[in-house]
Amino acid sequence: MHEVDPTSQSNYLQIATKHITFDWTVDFDNKVIAGTATHELIAKIDEVSEVILDTSYLHIEGVKVDGDAVQDFRLGPKHEVMGSALRVPLPRTLSTGSSILVEITYRTTANGIALQFLEKEQTQGKTFPFLFSQCQPIHARDLAPVQDTPSVKLTYSASVRSVLPVLLSARRISPPSDGPAHDGKIIGKDEVVYTYDQPTPIPSYLLAIAAGNLQYQSFQVPDGKQWKSGVWSEPELMDKSFWEFSRDTTRFLAAAENLAGPYRFGVYDLLVLPPSFPYGGMENPCLTFVTPTLLAGDRSLTDVVIHELTHSWFGNGVTHAHASHFWLNEGWTTYVERVLLQIIHSPAHRGLSCVIGYKALLDALAFFEDKPKYQKLVIDFNYGEDPDSAYSRVPYDKGANFLLHIERTLGGLAVFLPYVKDYIATYMGHSITTETWKNHLYAYFQKNGSEGQIKALNSINWDAWLHQSGLRLPVEMEYDLTLANPANALADRWYESRRTTDISKLDFKSSDLDSLDANQRAVFLERLESYNESLPAGHLFHFDKLYSFSTTLSAEIRFRFYTLVLKSPAAMYFVQGAANWVIGADDTGVIKGRMKFCRPVFRAMFKVDPDLTISTFRQARTQFHPIAQSLIAQDLGLDLTGLRGSG
Repeated sequence: MHEVDPTSQSNYLQIATKHITFDWTVDFDNKVIAGTATHELIAKIDEVSEVILDTSYLHIEGVKVDGDAVQDFRLGPKHEVMGSALRVPLPRTLSTGSSILVEITYRTTANGIALQFLEKEQTQGKTFPFLFSQCQPIHARDLAPVQDTPSVKLTYSASVRSVLPVLLSARRISPPSDGPAHDGKIIGKDEVVYTYDQPTPIPSYLLAIAAGNLQYQSFQVPDGKQWKSGVWSEPELMDKSFWEFSRDTTRFLAAAENLAGPYRFGVYDLLVLPPSFPYGGMENPCLTFVTPTLLAGDRSLTDVVIHELTHSWFGNGVTHAHASHFWLNEGWTTYVERVLLQIIHSPAHRGLSCVIGYKALLDALAFFEDKPKYQKLVIDFNYGEDPDSAYSRVPYDKGANFLLHIERTLGGLAVFLPYVKDYIATYMGHSITTETWKNHLYAYFQKNGSEGQIKALNSINWDAWLHQSGLRLPVEMEYDLTLANPANALADRWYESRRTTDISKLDFKSSDLDSLDANQRAVFLERLESYNESLPAGHLFHFDKLYSFSTTLSAEIRFRFYTLVLKSPAAMYFVQGAANWVIGADDTGVIKGRMKFCRPVFRAMFKVDPDLTISTFRQARTQFHPIAQSLIAQDLGLDLTGLRGSG
């Protein structure tokens, strides 16, 4: 029996796309993509008489079936979340296994969420506009008419005309990536046709496009590897981007291959996006999108790349069937990311990542106290419910802790990693549910394990982990605290000093942080935030004078500093600085479009000064990505439709 995707109106269980051929023109003046999407579809049952595709905010100009125009296609009424179903009647009924070609001529519109066209002023170079897409979780239907469910895996090829260089989540056919930019033509003036091919089947949410004044620099690949790797960015960021990622990316990918098996996508490139990109990274195949907030200048944040490339196996390879099982993507990826931290660095680094993740998880569970359904690993979405509303650290960190608990229950990594490899090999290229995963786990240990290991699996409270809400995990987890302890000790010293009224008697100094790396500093701030009682305002002024957290260029540290002080007696003093930082009206000059930063800071500001928070958001709203705009508005209790009219 199939679980039906609650976020798709398509009839993918009757007939499914095997391949899409895109023929697109990027129109920067009108901010649209126009062209055709030609689906090769295969019937999965007998007597299929129509194809139903998901669309949202698309202008459909015409439809052909097997080359012949169809006049009686219908675009259904718009559902607020799922968009409009495009119903295409077929000239003949299809039987199981037979194929048909459906070509749709269309163009995107400005109302869609998937595409963000940036003005040249919003880019680093400020000379050319920029375009990038974000199709996860259900926004590919804004980019093209598709069966927008991860249950369908498809290959695609594309021909894209543009006056600016174009990148897709596929392998570049022409012009060559390492050739002259824009095939040697004049960037911004001359039209060049870019061709791409994605021969490995992927879900629709991994369709991706970016276009702008982009340059490429290749990384050195370890001997014997068949894949290529490099970085794309605007010219102004190339030196920083190459330095930040060139040392680690390919060694991380090689380490992931040793754990999980061969990398299947042929190319692993990074694209450093403008600051409105709402995520830390997006695992688009062949082309991971990353936020410019990773350009810390000290390679301290490159571990995000471990997470994104791990998706090549978990998500891009073994895929969740639909949004209810999203944790199979993110929980597995986060778990394996931390195993790789242990392999690449040390067990202590794995432990520190767990500590940081646990704090983020507790914050997410508390945020959803009034929506306990979203505290669950397996979320029973209603038909047409927006999965973006449930986006949080829960699937990442509750999922990763669940898998860590299973690993420990079964006897550790030596027992668990052979199972992980078998899981990947069994379901690579498939879309699965939580039940399928659990059944395979039991089957593997029934075949390869002991009676004691089956008893161990039976001892796990599966219902509590998968289907129950709550502000804590079902099991109290313990982590390696080797790296966390020095950070916690410094935080404890500060907390114990709170009764000292004479600041001059405090024995702290700016060198306190010298022995702590960026992640340990994050733990230090999070520990301070976790206490029941805040530090007095005078202490926090002294704290910032010593450590300069309010001016650090590290977004990871700055956002934790603001979440600490905005809960304190010093909140009114720091709230304007937080407002300036989050919209880039400060020395950084760039908005913090990554939702990990902007959403918590806006929420913390709102509790201190609601009027300032709302006016700050109104002032800079259009600089944020549409997904971020919508969720920040929800967080602040604002009606986005009303805001759109107010600029």
